[in-house]
Order: sequence, then C-alpha cells, then structure tokens
Amino acid sequence: MTKSELIDAIAGRGELTKARAELVVNCVFDAMTQALQRNEGIEIRGFGSFTVRPYKPYSGRNPRTGQPVPVPAKRLPFFKVGKELKELVNASRAYAISGDDDDDDEDDEETDDE
Repeated sequence: MTKSELIDAIAGRGELTKARAELVVNCVFDAMTQALQRNEGIEIRGFGSFTVRPYKPYSGRNPRTGQPVPVPAKRLPFFKVGKELKELVNASRAYAISGDDDDDDEDDEETDDE
C-alpha cells in the first residue's frame, strides 16, 4: 500500500475529503518522525513498535573494487511487529506461502522438470 492508497482508504472509511485525509496522514507521519528524531519510541498496541537503534562504525567493502570503505556510526529506525498483527497476517490465507518472492509461479513449475 502506498501513501496515496492509504489516504484514499482513510477518506473512503470516514466522511473525510481526500485533502483532509492527506492532512491526517501527514500529521501522523510527522509526529512519528519527530518522536524518532528525539530518540523516543513509538508503541501502537496490537500493531507494533518503532525504536531507534544505534549502529557502530565498521569497515565495509566496495563491491565493484573490493576496496575497504569506512561506514560511519548511525542511528536507524527499527520496527518490531506486534503480536496481534503478526497473528492476523499469519492467519490470512489470501497468499500462498512460498520460498521465493517471484510473481511468476507458473514459469518456475515448468523449469523444475529440467
């Protein structure tokens, strides 16, 4: 789901115009972003929690040249899914569980026999 699809869904559920729904979505995202910038966690019961995780600097490699590249310390947002959301997603059988992310399942079946 994209941001515009979320706005359409919110506008469709309530008696809100798309402009008002867009304002609501932007306000929620702005508040969440500001909380994470202040190193505050966000907990939404039944959905999940957002935290900021610090990462130490390390030495990476340029994949093209193989040369070492210093990667600086950083802080990145981290999402941990809540129990209720995890159970809802796991219980939904709309999509089959498979080992690959490809949408072309028919092509994979034909090449397995070779």
